[in-house]
Amino acid sequence: MEDTPAPSRHTIAGTELTMPVRVRRARQWTAMFAVDAAAAQAMIDYSGLRVARALPGRAVVVLMLMQYLDSDLGRYYEYGTNVLVKSPEGPTGAFIHHLPVDQAFTCEAGRSIWGYPKVLADFDVRERGRRLAFDVRHDGRLIVDMEFAAGQPLPAVLGEREQVYRTYSHTDGITRETLGHSRPSAVRVRPGGVRLRLGDHPYSDELRALGLPKRAFVCQTADNVDMTFGDAREIG
Repeated sequence: MEDTPAPSRHTIAGTELTMPVRVRRARQWTAMFAVDAAAAQAMIDYSGLRVARALPGRAVVVLMLMQYLDSDLGRYYEYGTNVLVKSPEGPTGAFIHHLPVDQAFTCEAGRSIWGYPKVLADFDVRERGRRLAFDVRHDGRLIVDMEFAAGQPLPAVLGEREQVYRTYSHTDGITRETLGHSRPSAVRVRPGGVRLRLGDHPYSDELRALGLPKRAFVCQTADNVDMTFGDAREIG
């Protein structure tokens, strides 16, 4: 019988993390936009990956807010600009192009363990009834200001299935792939449903080059997402 390899460990700011990292409770808001595929490809060319084309000439960009309430990386907010890409092994994955967070520990862990492009930023999150609005600023400059309206509940048989997902990152000249598992609950969806305003940050200019702001074709929220994700694998 072969010995089971010991789980890998990483020490961040004096704290040891054992893989896989677990997120026990998190809230999620995502908005998906159809954008010009050539513009999206130009934005992520540095990664060596190719955008997935949902329709001829169109790619998908996902803008996302996560609120991590109970995780191995602590409590924090995270904003992401993700581009759906072709996985080298076939399935579609998400390339993470921007990833501001509001806590130093997860910033250091994300950059050193997975090569995620995390930077420290300031978040202002406002909830009014069933609407959520937030803005995120880096170096005092606004990146995005978004507001999500509540959608319609998705039946549990559709919205609460366990999912395997692939994320990709590229830092220090290295492209990495990270596999994870997630199970969302209390999922709501609706066409549109998102107001987006861009600021004066360089990240904002990159989003303008994609044709944003525009109407999202769908938004989705989840009251909780349970996740695990392991070590990154270098792919290029």
